[in-house]
Amino acid sequence: MVKVLIKRHIKEGKAKDVFALLNKHRANATSQRGYIKGETLMSYQNPHGLLVISTWQSMENWLAWKENKERRANEAQLEQFLESPTEYDEYIFGTYPI
Repeated sequence: MVKVLIKRHIKEGKAKDVFALLNKHRANATSQRGYIKGETLMSYQNPHGLLVISTWQSMENWLAWKENKERRANEAQLEQFLESPTEYDEYIFGTYPI
C-alpha cells in the first residue's frame, strides 16, 4: 500500500475555488484503479496550508493517476489559486521491496 501526502498553500480568499476543484478531483480519483481513500486536512497553525492524504494499493496505481491527462488538467486549474507549487511525498507501507 502507498500513502501520498500532497501539500498545497492556498492564496488568500481562494479556499472556496480550491475546494470546488478538490471535490471534483477526488470524485475522479475514486474511480481509478487502486484508489483506496483520501482525506483533506487544513493546517491548524496556517489557515492557508492544506494537506491531502491519498491511499493507493500500489505505487504503480498512484503514478498512473498522477500522470492521468484529466488529473493533470485539473492540477493546472488548481495551480492558479496556490501560493506555491504543489509538493508530493510518497510513502510505501512496510519495508521497501528489494
